[in-house]
Amino acid sequence: MYGFSAVLSSNELETLNNIDGFVAAYQDRTATIDTTHTFEFLSLDSPSGLWHASNFGDDIIVGVIDSGVWPESQSFKDHGMTKKIPNKWKGTCESGQEFNTSMCNFKLIGARYFNKGVIASNPNVTSIYMNSARDIVGHGTHTSSTVAGNYVNGASYFGYAKGVARGIAPKARLAMYKVIWEEGLLASDVLAGMDQAIIDGVDVISISMGFDDAPLYEDPIAIASFAAMEKGIVVSSSAGNAGPDLGTLHNGIPWLITVAAGTIDRTFGTLVLGNGQNIIGWTLFPSNATIVENLPLVHNNTLSSCNSMKLLSQLYKQAIILCDDDSISNPRSVFDQINLVAETGVLGAIFVSDNPDLIDLGNVYSPIIVIKPKDAQSVIKYAKSNKNPTASIKFQQTFVGINPAPAAAHYSSRGPSHYFPWILKPDIMAPGSRVLAAYIPTKPSARIGTNVFLSNDYNFMSGTSMACPHASGVAALLKSTHPKWSAAAIRSALVTTANPMDNTQNPIRDNAYPSQYASPLAIGAGEIDPNRAMNPGLIYDATPQDYVNLLCALKYTKTQILTITRSSSYDCENPSFDLNYPSFIALYSNKTTSMVHKFKRTVTNVGNGAATYKAKVIQPKGCVVTVSPDILDFSYRNEKQSYYININIKYVVYKKKRVSFGDLVWIEDGGTHTVRSPIVVAPRGIIGF
Repeated sequence: MYGFSAVLSSNELETLNNIDGFVAAYQDRTATIDTTHTFEFLSLDSPSGLWHASNFGDDIIVGVIDSGVWPESQSFKDHGMTKKIPNKWKGTCESGQEFNTSMCNFKLIGARYFNKGVIASNPNVTSIYMNSARDIVGHGTHTSSTVAGNYVNGASYFGYAKGVARGIAPKARLAMYKVIWEEGLLASDVLAGMDQAIIDGVDVISISMGFDDAPLYEDPIAIASFAAMEKGIVVSSSAGNAGPDLGTLHNGIPWLITVAAGTIDRTFGTLVLGNGQNIIGWTLFPSNATIVENLPLVHNNTLSSCNSMKLLSQLYKQAIILCDDDSISNPRSVFDQINLVAETGVLGAIFVSDNPDLIDLGNVYSPIIVIKPKDAQSVIKYAKSNKNPTASIKFQQTFVGINPAPAAAHYSSRGPSHYFPWILKPDIMAPGSRVLAAYIPTKPSARIGTNVFLSNDYNFMSGTSMACPHASGVAALLKSTHPKWSAAAIRSALVTTANPMDNTQNPIRDNAYPSQYASPLAIGAGEIDPNRAMNPGLIYDATPQDYVNLLCALKYTKTQILTITRSSSYDCENPSFDLNYPSFIALYSNKTTSMVHKFKRTVTNVGNGAATYKAKVIQPKGCVVTVSPDILDFSYRNEKQSYYININIKYVVYKKKRVSFGDLVWIEDGGTHTVRSPIVVAPRGIIGF
């Protein structure tokens, strides 16, 4: 038995503590939970890419730890799936409230639910609502269809993003482990669900939730994912949605993949001026609303502040009001304007904003469109220079190729991990904003006005919860292509091939600070690049004992390590800070003006044969980075070579939030492979020590 959950008095706990074989007890914790185009955005549709090499993830099993699944969704039908479940599968489809075993098939091969922890923590609860694997939240249906949903023609959000929906690994099998309940989300249930997924024989675990402020030995995701890693199971997790402050990330666990969220190159809707000018904007109003056509365009100093119900109520309703941008004095003014204008009943409105809160997370309840400040001047000029200006708003239009994209989503939690800052997290970034995926029909996904609620089979959602299953899906494809690779090797391939550039070929920007390039503490190594990850050239591998050696070096106690590993087969004979990780972070304090961090790394040649790599370093500001040796010669495939990297931090003026970053890139002679590792130099103050 790995462990168990129980309701104990303090006296009972003391008695248990004295029993031979007892390791440790920790109080149960609550957790936070954090498509038609994203596959194209990630270039998975390339005829020579990872999709085809992996046969679209055929027969890989992805276990999703979440809020359950809506089994009737078209995304979980099994058309096109082979009619033989892999022999490695040991799981089952559990029946329960409004869920029977016939709802599973050759796509959704398993469904289980875990709520003993929730029941124990809520003694006054006499029964669990929807006591089955059925989803009543929508979160689990969305994430599971993102990772491995089947092909669905004509999917859209009320006409937006219309197309063929499919998951990142559309031929992979799905197994749902429901641990999120209306009554709560407890650590013991998460641990039970993940442990069962391991026993059932999954290849990948996707978990879009995390435990804030939990040390590794009290974090069920850390504990369960260690057991998964031992068995070669890849665990992909979300970084959290507490950004943009530094040090807010959860799941900063060394043996899993931590995924940040980025934007994608898509927007919706057009503003058409009476002079024929078309301006692409943003709207998700869930109706065609053809009435917003050739209406008078109103812009004047009295009304266009859009901050007075008394003034706006005097406006002729059959018009489109252009509201001025007041974000300098009030960054959230556009939200107040939208709500106020909606109450007036004006037929149409134009708002000026590039607030990422609105574009990534906001909702639209009335026929409006949002345009960028750079486009506003031409609209104002047209309105002022014409006696009778008019405008139209076109809804249910979708535009892709918008730039720059991706950008780091403002809400995505930033590293380093508060409880484990010695490893650079997040690892990578994946699409997380406005992701379209399956949803539950019993919960509204849109609203018109104040009292008209609309449901839909597909919904846009934003968060690192949506980014995580993209990485999980790519991990499933890599697992299919490279079945013998360890979880560390797959993570390494994702990290060292990630793209730090956006679609304008400039460094990825940070949506929270638009004038700045995004730090690896926001995006990890960059946007996930599935096709390059298939053939990374070199990998940084790690064994379970390597992770234990790091814990030993960090002075974790024997009990704490045993709690994490749940095994006495590991030792602390070779403690080492040098975990063979594909990235670097050096922390400095305000007590020194210079210091040196030295790292050792070992890379394995997974290319076709003999190869030579040369090191190229982009120096972090205020640092001198040296690599020795700076040339690695490999004679054969799977040969290992080691190198050292020194980060000499100089000329540092200590500031709590000053972060500098650079890269180490191993470039193969002939240019076939480039193996890139981000370097971050940061003050300890950003994590409070």
